[in-house]
Amino acid sequence: MNGGNILSRSDGRLTLLQTISWLVLRDLREHRGEKSGLGHPRIVYRGKPPAKPRAVYPISQTPSTTLLLRMILPPFDLATARQRIAVAYSPALLERAAAALMHTLAAHLEGVEARETKVLNWREPKQLLPEARQMMHGIPLSQRAGPGEGEAAEPRDEDLIARLCELAREMLARGQNMHSPRYVGHQVPASVPLASLFDLVGTMTNQVMAIYEMGPWATAVEHAVIDAVGETLGFKPATFAGLITSGGTLANLTGLLAARNVALGDVWSKGLAGRQPEPVLVVHADSHYSVTRSAGILGLGTNQVVAASLDPLRRIDPGRLEDTLRGLRQRGVPIVAVSAAACATPIGAFDPLEEVADVCAKHEVWLHVDAAHGGPLAFSPRYRHLLRGIERADTVVCDAHKMMFMPALCAMLFYRNRAHRLAPFHQEAPYLFDPLVPELAEYDSGVANLECTKRAAAFGTWGIWSLFGSQLFADMVEATLETARAFHALLVAANDFEPLHEPQCNIVAFRYMPEELRAAPPAAVDLFQLRLRRSVVESGEYYLVQCKLEGRPVLRTTIMNPLTTPDDLQGLMDCLRQKGAVFLR
Repeated sequence: MNGGNILSRSDGRLTLLQTISWLVLRDLREHRGEKSGLGHPRIVYRGKPPAKPRAVYPISQTPSTTLLLRMILPPFDLATARQRIAVAYSPALLERAAAALMHTLAAHLEGVEARETKVLNWREPKQLLPEARQMMHGIPLSQRAGPGEGEAAEPRDEDLIARLCELAREMLARGQNMHSPRYVGHQVPASVPLASLFDLVGTMTNQVMAIYEMGPWATAVEHAVIDAVGETLGFKPATFAGLITSGGTLANLTGLLAARNVALGDVWSKGLAGRQPEPVLVVHADSHYSVTRSAGILGLGTNQVVAASLDPLRRIDPGRLEDTLRGLRQRGVPIVAVSAAACATPIGAFDPLEEVADVCAKHEVWLHVDAAHGGPLAFSPRYRHLLRGIERADTVVCDAHKMMFMPALCAMLFYRNRAHRLAPFHQEAPYLFDPLVPELAEYDSGVANLECTKRAAAFGTWGIWSLFGSQLFADMVEATLETARAFHALLVAANDFEPLHEPQCNIVAFRYMPEELRAAPPAAVDLFQLRLRRSVVESGEYYLVQCKLEGRPVLRTTIMNPLTTPDDLQGLMDCLRQKGAVFLR
């Protein structure tokens, strides 16, 4: 075959391989929506034509690719295939495998919580990727020869269970140990272990959502969680709405999409092209990158993001926000929303939401609050004052997979006005939504969510709340915030550490500043912090992160494990001293 429309053999007939190749190429091009351009295969004789050329199929009578493949492939053994499938779906095997796996996981968790393991099992990508491929593409048990035989034997249940636990141990030996009390890194928690069992129920039975009838119990659970958390945040019962989606980034995007559609009218159908003046999004200057990313996705453009001025505590300054909004209104610039933070990522600063809400109400601007991290402080009588005014926001994001200590991902988006629930999307999908029961549309998550098929993400939160009540969430919030305050006190008391702020929540930023660095130029100090952090992380002794304050890198901890103690954090300081001494020699 030469890539055109000529297929040839010296004897004047198409080979089976040539016919299949021609059909596959034709089908591929037509699948892409292209004209195949191949026409009908022609015969070109090289030399004298045979007296009786063998039959050649006209294109209209050419066997299908499927039929031709059946002719050259071995017969399909349906009975054997069903035997393999039956093993994979066996409830008895599942029961035994789950028991063995839970024993493996419990033993691992016990060692991690006892601080007997590394926090991060650091390996370079060039090491881990080949290992993952090797394990994945090794010889399956079903293809391994049986004892004393030359042919493959069906794997025994014991072999499969042993291999399952072996693979699980390999996974655990190469991953991040979030449940270590010495993990003080990103805003990802040591999730409540029992929550994973509720998620297991949903995962094993593959409970999904998009329309009510595909996930009736998942829908009921999501609504129950949204109602309970929304009321905890301060929204009035039966007046607000909400949804759960896969992460705070999607939740922020969906909330700001609703703000854009409400603020700009027919933008969903007509787009933003040619709109003058160009709309803007006003955001907390330290807002999570997902907010700026949303501006790009929504078609506003990241150049149209206006950073709200901050006060000395790195919170939005309401007075300067008033000046910003007044100036934009005077120039006729459309304002999609003000995006406030509760709390902002670098140091955990909570905006004064009551005052920010007053400014937004005065200028009739949508108020969006990214409370992905700090929203669950509403469960704590001691700290919920940091969220005062959040119930006045038009949209609020709150992640259960952060300070509610649930497995990822379970991000909630709330609308103060339940009518805005349908504001983000204006589409129809007749193959999904049943016109005979329009009342069910209220419960079809697909009409309000960017995701169509979506995992039942609320089972873990619902299950833990059902077991322990909301007090457990308050306990975990208060334990981690109190531990962060204790760490700050340790930093203040040490003459070789520089705490950079008073913590409002469980985030603490600081520098390690031994005497040798006191007179060093800023660039040298900054490089030292980065190298020090890298050394600690790769050692596996602790896990912490870095962030930038005033354009300079600093060390940052977030207490995301309620089992972390001040002694663990004293150990972190000693570890930093030990690793730092190496760089100071």
